Amino acid sequence: MSELFDEVDEEVRRERLQKLWDKYSLHIIALAILIVAGVGGWRGYEYLEAQKAAEAGAAFDRAAELSEQNKHADAEAAFADLVAKAPSGYRNLARLRMAAEVATRDQPAAAKLYDEIAADRSVGGPEQDLARIRAAQLVMDSATYPNMLQRLEATATAKDSTFRHTARELLALSAWRANDATAARQWLDQIANDGDTPPSLRSRAEALQALLPPVAKS
Repeated sequence: MSELFDEVDEEVRRERLQKLWDKYSLHIIALAILIVAGVGGWRGYEYLEAQKAAEAGAAFDRAAELSEQNKHADAEAAFADLVAKAPSGYRNLARLRMAAEVATRDQPAAAKLYDEIAADRSVGGPEQDLARIRAAQLVMDSATYPNMLQRLEATATAKDSTFRHTARELLALSAWRANDATAARQWLDQIANDGDTPPSLRSRAEALQALLPPVAKS
């Protein structure tokens, strides 16, 4: 008797499934097609992006080789092409390298390019800090201490900035040139008190510290 009831239940379930299939089969098939197409499209997108990255990497290496061969005009043009066409990661690196190539012929123009990178929020923090450092190095001889402070203070005081040590050194040197011993000593103290300061930079800071006038006793 139980077997009969089981057969009836099975038949009822089959009829219900058939009705559901008859009603929603087109929707189910369409959804399945969309899923397959979506997965295929995503895989295709990933492949194209990987191909673009590989091509950009090879082009970046070729441009770097031109720079190493002192073919700066050709290297500048190659990096400029990458800036226009490469994916974002290589594009940002190419912007930095292009500015470096421009610096070989026109330092004020290169400093402007670095300033544009530093102000671009789409660029990563470390690359922005590096651009600030490079720009400051290029204008060091002509910029006032207040200008250097405006450029580098945020980087110099950020505890997690990779380039904070160099920023502090540049600010200390700029203050010393401006005869601002108090400001120079402030940055030199930060260099001395940071346990992560590179040894070579620490040695230069100690040499600059020796050039400062002694602190007046109260």
